[in-house]
Amino acid sequence: MADLLSDDEIARDVPNGWERDGDEIVRVYEFDDYLDGVAFATSVGEVAEEEFHHPTITIRYGEVEVRLTSHEEGGITDKDVKLAELFDDER
Repeated sequence: MADLLSDDEIARDVPNGWERDGDEIVRVYEFDDYLDGVAFATSVGEVAEEEFHHPTITIRYGEVEVRLTSHEEGGITDKDVKLAELFDDER
């Protein structure tokens, strides 16, 4: 079980491009082609499965929204920050 991050830690540690939305961190990745977004969502899903920490992924035409939180802990932890960084590496 991971510890919840403080507000200061979240502000400091969340990667560029990600925003806090309550007890989640969120990023919208933009794509020129719908299928590119679907492929990205698939690669993100594979990374999430490897890390056994699963985001909410919403695919729309031209964008993929990813939301991360640690449900068991009730908010944002270092697991979410780590996964955000790994997702950015997939882009």
